[in-house]
Amino acid sequence: MAVIGEKFPEVLVKTTQGNKNLPGDFKGKWFVLFSHPADFTPVCTTEFYAFQTRYEKFKELDAELIGLSVDQVFSHLKWTEWIKDNLKVEIEFPIIADDRGDLAQTLGMIPSGSSTTARAVFIVDPSGTIRAIIYYPAEVGRDVDEILRALKALQVSDANGVALPHKWPDNELIKDKVIVPPASTKEQIKDREEAKKNGEIECLDWWLCYKKL
Repeated sequence: MAVIGEKFPEVLVKTTQGNKNLPGDFKGKWFVLFSHPADFTPVCTTEFYAFQTRYEKFKELDAELIGLSVDQVFSHLKWTEWIKDNLKVEIEFPIIADDRGDLAQTLGMIPSGSSTTARAVFIVDPSGTIRAIIYYPAEVGRDVDEILRALKALQVSDANGVALPHKWPDNELIKDKVIVPPASTKEQIKDREEAKKNGEIECLDWWLCYKKL
């Protein structure tokens, strides 16, 4: 089972947009791989609609989407055709046909006692490293806005060396401010106090400091 911090396994996959090499074809970009239990199912249909209607927001964050299930390509194609005809939304991102479940097994997407994939999400950075993993059961649909939030938070953290609070940028305590990593030495505690005096950061205590980007 894949874990955060590991490299995404190199694999050739069959998709609705032809064969693709993962993570090689996305080198230099973020990508979000998400699995669903099956085509032509109600919850999955609502999720695909949500992913597609937010696809531009993912691309604004230099990220691509790629779906996956153990269905075959023709099923994916027929289902996306149904979505286009009935929901007036065209699915523009590729969907992996992992019909033998090889990649799903490698990534730990198939729950115990099941033959279909859970609602798993893997956020992978431009170097091909897995940065976040989210799992939901078949009966509970995902919040695509939360996946977008997690992706943006990872990028902000990487760019600024900070951590992000609960529900950032709408945190109840510090609003859209970001958390300064806690001090780990007495000298760093003094530095935090000095930065607080200079108005560079705000602190509830020396171990909980934050600032506006």
